[in-house]
Amino acid sequence: MPIISMFYGIIIRLYLLDNQHHHLPHIHAKYGEFEASIGLGDGEVLAGDLPRKQLRLIQAWIELRRDELLANWELAVNGEKPYKVAPL
Repeated sequence: MPIISMFYGIIIRLYLLDNQHHHLPHIHAKYGEFEASIGLGDGEVLAGDLPRKQLRLIQAWIELRRDELLANWELAVNGEKPYKVAPL
């Protein structure tokens, strides 16, 4: 589960071969003791929980970096290591 970005204490990961877990492109975010899976299409939480402020930051980042994130998703589901994505 490579780390693809970090900002404001938030760690963003993409799991390799993870296309069966939520059946759609998503990232895994960790902030302190909070963790969540967040969809790349709409930025909605698929599982887990994050503080509202950090969720909003992640959603803004997804909006800005969606194309890069979706390209990385394709790499990850094919078992290839994704690239780093610029932080917010």
